[in-house]
Amino acid sequence: MNVKDFDYELPERLIAQTPLADRTASRLLVMDKVTGEIQHRHFSDIAEYLRPGDCLVLNDTRVIPARIIGEKKETGGAIEFVLLKRLDEEKVSELAGDGAVTEEQTEKGLVWEVILKPGRRAKEGAVFTFGGGILEAKIIKVKPDGNRVVLFTCDGPFEEVLYKVGTVPLPPYIKEKLDDPERYQTVYARENGSAAAPTAGLHFTEELLDKLRAKGVKTAFVTLHVGLGTFRPVKTEKVEDHLMHEESFEITAENCEKINSARASGGRIIAVGTTSTRVLESVAGDDGHLEPYSGSTKIFIYPGYRFKAIDGLITNFHLPQSTLIMLVSAFAGRENILNAYRTAVEEEYRFFSFGDACLFI
Repeated sequence: MNVKDFDYELPERLIAQTPLADRTASRLLVMDKVTGEIQHRHFSDIAEYLRPGDCLVLNDTRVIPARIIGEKKETGGAIEFVLLKRLDEEKVSELAGDGAVTEEQTEKGLVWEVILKPGRRAKEGAVFTFGGGILEAKIIKVKPDGNRVVLFTCDGPFEEVLYKVGTVPLPPYIKEKLDDPERYQTVYARENGSAAAPTAGLHFTEELLDKLRAKGVKTAFVTLHVGLGTFRPVKTEKVEDHLMHEESFEITAENCEKINSARASGGRIIAVGTTSTRVLESVAGDDGHLEPYSGSTKIFIYPGYRFKAIDGLITNFHLPQSTLIMLVSAFAGRENILNAYRTAVEEEYRFFSFGDACLFI
């Protein structure tokens, strides 16, 4: 399967640069995943497509201020770090060797995988400072992909210091300044750890969720911390040759029970976003039954994949030739998806993170 099979033409003017004032005012392209029939609605109408007993599965990760700008301690040269994911002791040992850091340092959340600009200034052993010296970082490993394993030191809890020196990183295609950083968070975000938002959830308000629950729609939560690998282009010619990025996730026994119960009662499982989809499909048995799990996933979903856990998908519009458009093509059919995207361009929908939404059901 060729990566170019998932390409489409998108005028740059349709890439949404700012969020709408009302989260639910986004447009909603509704598509029957079997017939390909399309309807044009608004996100506030989504209750019409959900039934009592259905279960929405939402990703409650929260975007951290993962972008920090500082300088090299020896020379003063400028540097930008973007924190990708916190590493535990086992992962550090795998990447940097035993003894690279202490158990206490990993428990305090001081060891991270990062990307940085300019990369040539970050050799192993190099030290960088941020916020006038309230945070320091030492490079303990340069990975083959160019990312670094970094040990931070600071006075006080790392998370508190990070919130003093960092800012929320926005996707590379967003050029406008975001006036309110909370608009790049879902209203139910609570577990810190993402470098990017699970953007399908940005369309929900507490009022809309209350309306859906009053109708009898259940809600369950997973946590998947989104890495910037979600924006990384597929550079292989063949889809099957692409190496998927790894992301950490958790699904609890309580939430597994909610989802399993909804399925057993005849309700549909509607994933809110590709991140929720990846969690559910990573842990589901062949019969769709879920068991609690905490770990990481590199699942790569593209056409030919047999879905086990979800019956519907709420998502945004995705970049051409991306792993995400491959995932939605696997769910609703490549031709259906490409037709939906062509239609959305003709109808001048807004695309990507701050753009409009789709419901495939």
